[in-house]
Amino acid sequence: MNQLQADVLVVGGGTGGTAAALQAARRGAKTILVSQWSMLGGMLTSGGVPAPDGNELVAFQTGIWGAFLRELNQRQPGGLDYAWVSFFTYHPKIGANILADWVKAEPNLLWISGQYPLEVVKQENSITEVRFQSYIIKAKIILDATELGDLLELAEIPYRWGWELQTQWQEPSAPLGEFPIIKNTPIQAPTWVFMMQDFGENQIAPEIPAPPIETPELFTNAWKNYGAESFLNYGKLPGERFMINWPIHGNDYDQKLDRLIGSETERLQFWQESFWHSLSFARFIQQQLGRRYGLATGTFPIENRPNFNTNPTILSAFALHPYYRESRRVQGLTTIREQDILPTDKGYTALLPINERGECEAIAIGNYANDHHYTTFEWLVKPKSLRWGGRWTGTPFTIPYRALIPISVDNLFVCEKNISVSHIANGATRLQPVVLGIGQATGMAAALCIEQGIKPHELSVRTLQNALLTDRIAPQAVIPLFNLTPDHPDWLKWQYYYLDHPELYPIDANCPAFGISSYPSPNSQPFSGVFQRQQDQDYTFTLTQGKFTGQTAKLVTLHPEINEQLQNLISPSTLTLYGRFNLSGNWLIVETLNSIQNP
Repeated sequence: MNQLQADVLVVGGGTGGTAAALQAARRGAKTILVSQWSMLGGMLTSGGVPAPDGNELVAFQTGIWGAFLRELNQRQPGGLDYAWVSFFTYHPKIGANILADWVKAEPNLLWISGQYPLEVVKQENSITEVRFQSYIIKAKIILDATELGDLLELAEIPYRWGWELQTQWQEPSAPLGEFPIIKNTPIQAPTWVFMMQDFGENQIAPEIPAPPIETPELFTNAWKNYGAESFLNYGKLPGERFMINWPIHGNDYDQKLDRLIGSETERLQFWQESFWHSLSFARFIQQQLGRRYGLATGTFPIENRPNFNTNPTILSAFALHPYYRESRRVQGLTTIREQDILPTDKGYTALLPINERGECEAIAIGNYANDHHYTTFEWLVKPKSLRWGGRWTGTPFTIPYRALIPISVDNLFVCEKNISVSHIANGATRLQPVVLGIGQATGMAAALCIEQGIKPHELSVRTLQNALLTDRIAPQAVIPLFNLTPDHPDWLKWQYYYLDHPELYPIDANCPAFGISSYPSPNSQPFSGVFQRQQDQDYTFTLTQGKFTGQTAKLVTLHPEINEQLQNLISPSTLTLYGRFNLSGNWLIVETLNSIQNP
């Protein structure tokens, strides 16, 4: 048994864990990252969802999340505009390689793969070491970044699993009583994501085999209201590949979910059923759409994982593990409730979190519109969306520092979907960009605790915010502002201003900063056409030149200055612009407006 020691131990190499380990090491802490899989990134990569959602606006592309997007654009030929579920889709191996390269470049960071936690040792209120299959690792600060909050169970740390009733926190979308459906479905449905490929017209892909349990009747209406092409393009990737992560009569699976926190045998049983369910869906797709479509084998490494009585080549089209939307959720020093992510009654953003000392304790930002997945019922939550940039986007909110700290352990942080959050609010905090931000903040906090020789609850949140805002590699915003992009000369000024004066934070999340010009990205192209406003924040553009002449597309933007310009344009107008055409979504993403000719 190998024995190691570190300042910071990060258990789990998913989205939050990888960001945390990077940030802790960059700050100078001797850090060990232990991952179960050879692909770092969790739901961004090994979990099969290389289509991040939320924090898509340029103003919210900060920290490691923003750096990840910039690197993806550098490494993936042709850009990221392939699908309509996300503005950014990529081959999962490219995403994993970026994260692995970053990790390997850090001299303070040791990465160990192929291990998961088996046991923890505690002394009084601290965890002193974690035992894995081949390692015993001691550390001063430990981070639980596992997909399901496994350290919480091993260390007997209080956590939540399941729904909270409305009587607990008065959340508007929480259930009024213990209905059978919520007892039987304690968390959101996981999905075993897989990749398919268009082999081309007149080509015949290998037949997808039937699993031991085949259920085609469950998928009959999967794309009924969308059509086959739109269904496939939902998660389109480069190379005519398609991410199949389809919520409507698709591959979500939520049968006997308590097995995920039961014995290893029970968890593997759930995995097997979930995998077979997805394999059955893949076979159904091929049978319905034709043999030009088959599994995109070779997308994922085979490595050491259960084979479920399946050919290893077949396995390589499936993610390494299920995509978990929910986890054990720690009982923390504070809990994020639905009210904390909802916009104020007359505004477009949530209130900033204030701790018992009157300080704003925001350490990460998000804006995803709350979304819940269940296979046998629909649960409507209070809307938190607005029209911006010609489309719907989510209203912003923040993550408070104390939601990362358990109530009962002195040297543990959580930094995945296991933060202290309600079941309802988890629907907005669970997305990849938010979890990257949570991970980065937690890694910085861990390193600062090492620097100062203190416990997590003793760390000044302002010290943490300062470190995040001024990080030399990937400065991270802690205050969401629609019109303040990371390259704005006054970015830091306004971040500090609202930390100092949280009571003045604008309810529309727009600060009084002057606008700055945006510039076209390398993948931008010129387009000319006629702009028309259909209604407020709803624009179309009929192209008058080039190969798309005569085609009408939606006009959208992620840039605040373009958003403002579009609102002020006369309709109709003849425009020349630079942007990127997304054929799956039939939208033009505007990056600059070059010339405007009013009628």
